[in-house]
Amino acid sequence: MTDPQSPEGQALARRALPLLDLTSLNEEEDEATTDALCARAVSPAGRVAAVCLWPSFVPQARARLAGTGVRIATVVNFPGGSLSPEKVAEQTLAALADGADEIDVVIPYHSIMHYPNSTQPDEVLAATREAAGDAVMKVILETGSLAKPVFIERAVEIAVRNGADFLKTSTGKVQIGATLGAARIMLEACRDSLKPDDDGNPRRPVGFKASGGIRDLDGARDYLALADKICGPGWVSPATFRFGASGLLDALLAALGQGDGRSATTSGY
Repeated sequence: MTDPQSPEGQALARRALPLLDLTSLNEEEDEATTDALCARAVSPAGRVAAVCLWPSFVPQARARLAGTGVRIATVVNFPGGSLSPEKVAEQTLAALADGADEIDVVIPYHSIMHYPNSTQPDEVLAATREAAGDAVMKVILETGSLAKPVFIERAVEIAVRNGADFLKTSTGKVQIGATLGAARIMLEACRDSLKPDDDGNPRRPVGFKASGGIRDLDGARDYLALADKICGPGWVSPATFRFGASGLLDALLAALGQGDGRSATTSGY
């Protein structure tokens, strides 16, 4: 167990804090919880990479965090991954118009096991990519539901082919969230995106987001160590690696002398 008061624990917390997508996607969210989320995003210890919240609260977060450098992320096709490509594109355009910087889209993961007989995953991601334009697109694979490596690999391949900027493990709405086994498959794709394609042309770089059940320093340490091992010790940055979490922030701030480590949220993240 990582001692949060040790030099190693403090260094880990300093490394992880700017990688955090501070997330709150509970059903009971309102203006007050959104204000509280935004207030937690910037502390004397530093700021998080982004907040991730429901589309209806994007304008409020944009205004609340103006000038802080904290990015605004939101979700589309969430959480079930069952909407039409047209509807997902509509959600994406509306979120961007409201001030979102980043779009976390759920791949139609129920269709992955039937691929290529079902083209819905390609169609939804292609529509989202077109609508997102230059905005960051994170593709949520729901790896806990896919479960089998062959399905996770298939989802990764579809996401990368359709212009994913990040591969994200989970919505946080299913029983199994992030796992190191799924992360390994996803990080290997991130590593491969750094290599030229068969024609010698550069590929689109792909990042990784671990989301679902990461709440303490040990969890953060394990995913960062795996990323360092697969992608190299200089690869991790807010542009390439994120944690989608809420309770993790409390553990990080406690290690940095800014709290007691007790979660200020009931979020499943």
